[in-house]
Amino acid sequence: MMPSAAQPQILPHLDAVKAALEAAGLTVYVGGAPTSSAWTPPDKFAVLYPDPGMAVRESLADERTEFDSTIQITCVGGDVDRALWVADRVRRALATPLAVPGRTCWPPEDRGGPPVARDDDVTPPLYYVPVQYRICSTPA
Repeated sequence: MMPSAAQPQILPHLDAVKAALEAAGLTVYVGGAPTSSAWTPPDKFAVLYPDPGMAVRESLADERTEFDSTIQITCVGGDVDRALWVADRVRRALATPLAVPGRTCWPPEDRGGPPVARDDDVTPPLYYVPVQYRICSTPA
């Protein structure tokens, strides 16, 4: 069976999340922060860790046009307040549906995350809090 034109793809959804966060004034990385020795981390930033999502059946006809995915956004700061500031910005940025070409998106569902933690494996230490969001869309 050939995939239909409405077959959902992860990259446009990831691009929409990244664009929404950057529009909120956040520095955003995907899959991890840079690791080169020349890189100096900003005092606050977000790191996106997307899953590949699922193409979900819309009916018994097995048309897989619905999209369902989870993305973890790790909010990082030089102190607890900065990490929580990033989390607040993320929540505001994702309070409305995403703009994905050819798709109608639900508002991202905030699934929360664990408490703020300190990362002593980097110098200087950074604080982080991962927050997960469910991303869903249907063909427009």
